[in-house]
Amino acid sequence: MPAHHDIAAETELWDTYAESAFKADMEPTFCWTQYAGHGPGPELLGNPDSVLELGCGTGRALAYLAGRGVKATGIDLSPVMVKKVTEQWSGTGADFVCGEVLDVLATDEETYDAAYSIFGAAWFVDPAKLLPLVARRLRPGGTFAFSHPPAIPGAYGPQGMYKGGFAGKAMFTYRYSYTPQRWKGLLERAGFHDVQARVLEAPTAGHIGTLLVTARR
Repeated sequence: MPAHHDIAAETELWDTYAESAFKADMEPTFCWTQYAGHGPGPELLGNPDSVLELGCGTGRALAYLAGRGVKATGIDLSPVMVKKVTEQWSGTGADFVCGEVLDVLATDEETYDAAYSIFGAAWFVDPAKLLPLVARRLRPGGTFAFSHPPAIPGAYGPQGMYKGGFAGKAMFTYRYSYTPQRWKGLLERAGFHDVQARVLEAPTAGHIGTLLVTARR
């Protein structure tokens, strides 16, 4: 069954997430995994002059890149989050855009040296729709990289996910989970090459790893 995204409902979900996830004392940092200091850093993007983050959330990664002279733009669905991060990182030069990522990518005329998603839109948006639009926004040779938890074995495609457990108001979205090999095929069909997809093991044996994917336009 295909996922039926209700953008208004999902905006409410991410607004609620923003209220709990955003901390005023946060510092800029860039990490692909859910474990601080674990795994590679922004070098996976190459040496871009401009980047686009898909689902920029708290903006910490974008602020990190902007602070190093990169022209950094982020898209996020939540007006609450975009307001918070715009105020928090105003001195870094990072630019935050509020909107649904497919709509923004379809209408944006800018192109970028790199695009990336860290537990962001690449996990929550139908890749059949998202990946061709990302390719259009990248300059030739540009890099697309993303990370999120690996698929649970046998559970592939769109997976429903409730916000905040199983009590209270029913707020939910969908995440898209595939094997590394399946991601490779999806990216190649969207026009990418040099695709590398793997699961990076957690720093503690038996803990949840991180799916890490890079591709070239």
